[in-house]
Amino acid sequence: MRFYLYGFMLLMGCQPLWAAAKIDHWQTKQGSRVYYVQTEGLPMVDIRVTFDAGSARDGDQFGVAALTAGMLDTGAGNWDADTVAERFESIGAEFSAGSSMDTATLSLRTLTEKPLFDKALETMEVILVQPRFAAPDFQREKKRTLAAIKQQEESPGAVASIAFYKALYGSHPYAHPESGTLASVGALSADDLKRFYQRHYVAANAQVVIVGELSKQQAEQAAEKLMAGLPVGQKPAALPEVAMPAHGGNTHLPFPSAQTHILVGMPGISRKDPDYYDLYVGNHILGGGGLVSKLFKEIRENRGLAYSVSSAFVPLLKPGPFLVSLQTRNDQTQQALSVLHQTLADFIANGPTEVELLAAKKNITGGFALRFDTNKELANYASMIGFYDMPLDYLDTFRNKIETVTAKSVTDALKRHLDPALFQTITVGQGGK
Repeated sequence: MRFYLYGFMLLMGCQPLWAAAKIDHWQTKQGSRVYYVQTEGLPMVDIRVTFDAGSARDGDQFGVAALTAGMLDTGAGNWDADTVAERFESIGAEFSAGSSMDTATLSLRTLTEKPLFDKALETMEVILVQPRFAAPDFQREKKRTLAAIKQQEESPGAVASIAFYKALYGSHPYAHPESGTLASVGALSADDLKRFYQRHYVAANAQVVIVGELSKQQAEQAAEKLMAGLPVGQKPAALPEVAMPAHGGNTHLPFPSAQTHILVGMPGISRKDPDYYDLYVGNHILGGGGLVSKLFKEIRENRGLAYSVSSAFVPLLKPGPFLVSLQTRNDQTQQALSVLHQTLADFIANGPTEVELLAAKKNITGGFALRFDTNKELANYASMIGFYDMPLDYLDTFRNKIETVTAKSVTDALKRHLDPALFQTITVGQGGK
């Protein structure tokens, strides 16, 4: 299920760690970008290899990116899936591969003791450079994917999410489900995955992140080893621009459920939007701040219409969605929608009060040091910074950027990016007619 309700919250961290977490950046001989942070205290390292190869690159073969990433560790070189798993397990290493709308990522966590590190890195390199996409493995993974897609049809939340992205993005590459559809995945062949891999898993389209107790020289050697076997290739063309909906829309999908799932929103912002921080603070007040948010107060606390309600901006390479999500009893659907839309309209028109703004800033910056304390999380941020071409000092300056936000700047940003007349409303259940 693709909600990304907390995608916009990936901005927090620990100031002491960030102040010490200098991000070094260089390119390999193959032209791949490398982002490196040396940490101390634990003999471990997290390595991420990221490609611009998410579902937005599916073309008309919906699901090919997700299936390609999901098959990488099912066999590589002379090893089958069991051998690959055993190689990692024998040294206590963790490996995973997967994709999102924008990216495909291979992740490795391993100890830095040389024999263990060397074996882990070699295994990751073979997976990266020599995936097999063997026919029996492909058929098994394809059946598993089709079963998962079929199961989504039985989930009102998944049905709502699919309809929501289609309503927002129309024919844009962000519109279709990441896992594809029954028809599109059913038509895929192993050769389709091989062609997608050959086109997108190339050095020019790769980014390597290394965070842990490795020297810079060791990091340079590791990055070179991982990228050396890949063809140089080239980055894919830029994604098309996102077109705003011509008008608002209401879509109801009947579903035999006790509750109605509601999604409301429109295309929002990209990662590098200049209003990023103003909207971050604004969303925290509106629906991203949990129990203290305006939507929670109006819908849950004052009226008891939903157990939870939240809002989020999900910034991507191109404008990702702004969305509000809640579930309510079927007989309360219209009342919940009325309160939701009125709360949104009032906040967009009037913005936050000074009291709300001050409380939000304190909450955001006060929790700063508690939400970022592992190499794995730091690797997540370094990957985001690199992939979306954010400033290398992004982590160090985040708190100061939050402090410069004003009530007026939040209100102005909300009016620039959110128009209630263009909101798409999706209801799935028995109460949205």
